[in-house]
Amino acid sequence: MITSMTSTPILVLYYSRHGATHALARACSEGIESVAGCQAVLRTVPAVSTTIEATEPSVPQEGPPYVEYEDLRRCAGLMIGSPTRFGNMAAAMKYFLDGTISNWMAGDLIGKPAGVFTSTSSMHGGQESTLLSMMIPLLHHGMTIVGLPYSEKDLSGTTTGGTPYGASHWAGPDGKRPISDEEHRLAVAHGKRLAEIAKALQKR
Repeated sequence: MITSMTSTPILVLYYSRHGATHALARACSEGIESVAGCQAVLRTVPAVSTTIEATEPSVPQEGPPYVEYEDLRRCAGLMIGSPTRFGNMAAAMKYFLDGTISNWMAGDLIGKPAGVFTSTSSMHGGQESTLLSMMIPLLHHGMTIVGLPYSEKDLSGTTTGGTPYGASHWAGPDGKRPISDEEHRLAVAHGKRLAEIAKALQKR
């Protein structure tokens, strides 16, 4: 659970199967923590199984802990990331977001800034549509969507990932393609921009 360790905690919530989305989350976190007083709080969601008997451990075997609904109430801003699944977010992220009804009823996220990021196995595998799909529930929560402006020069020159809708990564068919320099700079810029806006909103 997010505690009062910082005045501006930014929740970076992601789902990753092969590590590509996790790497992008780390880059976004780097940008967040470049802003004084802001801290990236990494959290993940458990996998969703098609087998009824299958269960996930209550604590992940590695990586950051699972998110709690209380984390949404306590955060000053939110970034969510998911690999692409047929042009949409992964079922694990969708399942978690579908369960945030109590946060929605309480208005926990209204007015807070939010950003989205994704990784895809192919260059045209649905980066933009996946990012847009993740924005929809955030808009229903009343959040303010933060994208990447074209003042970021890498948006006009990248030959890998990176979109105005949010940071993205072309992970390759095996999910092991490293984050390119352009993708890294854009993810850092995205995290930094969201953190700056979250910090400014807290001062109002």
